[in-house]
Amino acid sequence: MLWIKSFHIIFVASWFAGLFYLPRIFVNLAMVAPGSVAERERLLLMARKLMRFTHLLAVPAVLLGLWLWLGYGIGRSAGSGWMHAKLAVVVLVLGYHHMCMRLLRQFERGHNQRSHVWFRWFNELPVLLMVAAVVLVVVKPWQS
Repeated sequence: MLWIKSFHIIFVASWFAGLFYLPRIFVNLAMVAPGSVAERERLLLMARKLMRFTHLLAVPAVLLGLWLWLGYGIGRSAGSGWMHAKLAVVVLVLGYHHMCMRLLRQFERGHNQRSHVWFRWFNELPVLLMVAAVVLVVVKPWQS
């Protein structure tokens, strides 16, 4: 089980690294001056590659987490409110990941309507989600 936990942590941390950096690329894309085609294309290429890499990291992170939860019964006993809260955070992270995909598609189509300031705030969400997940797993509030 320790091997599974170790690889789960590695993939989650790597997945979050992508979720931390991708919106920073969006900030830069939102700031590209009209007519700067080369800069826009370079940033889009970086965002596409990072999005693909982030997808590849998310899949084993989620599968290993499911293995720990269902296979080893972690967080499935009575008084596991912390696990329900953590699963809610995981759903929010998956939603954030999906939102990043949608935003990237909007940039690719030239339909972005948001400012670089909005993306700066959007970039803070995965930090808060990671803090929530780590605190829930380590502190295990609501455990009886």
